[in-house]
Amino acid sequence: MNRLTKAAVVALALSTTAVPMLVQAQDRDRREYRQDRRDDRRDFRQERREDRRDWRDGRYDSRQDYRRDRRDDRRDYRAERRDDRRDWRNDRWDRNNSNWWRGRSDFRGYNGPRAGYWYAPSYGYYRVEPRYSNYRWRTGGYLPYQYRNYYVRDPYVYGLREAPRGYRYVHAGNDILLIAVASGLIASVLSGVY
Repeated sequence: MNRLTKAAVVALALSTTAVPMLVQAQDRDRREYRQDRRDDRRDFRQERREDRRDWRDGRYDSRQDYRRDRRDDRRDYRAERRDDRRDWRNDRWDRNNSNWWRGRSDFRGYNGPRAGYWYAPSYGYYRVEPRYSNYRWRTGGYLPYQYRNYYVRDPYVYGLREAPRGYRYVHAGNDILLIAVASGLIASVLSGVY
């Protein structure tokens, strides 16, 4: 037998035994692959079920926590408003108390009257013409243009209502005037505030 025939016989023997073994191995791999995929899908479904259950339980807990937090927030808000109203009542202008302004932040730089100057809370001292230093303002008069910019920031502190449209409260010396913004016409006077 020559070499060529021996090689052909060996190749034939290998092909008849090796190919079926190779096919069997591939079939086994396919079956294992399918089984692995089934197991993976089953595990995935189980995890999703557990996640949904956890999510529902967690959502329920979070809703309870949310409601509890909102209830606590409302209580705190109401308590703060109550305290603010008390502070607001105690922090307002009192005609009978000449030192009502002491300790207020808008009167931080106020040291009493100064000759030739007026004081406006939250603005500070500003120079005035000598003829206006002890001027008595009257309803129907006019406030000069250069003194119209010192608006009252919080009229409620002085027991005043909100100014009507087109009017503003203005600090003028120790008085508060309600003036028409366009013309400076004085509509009302609150004297001797501080």
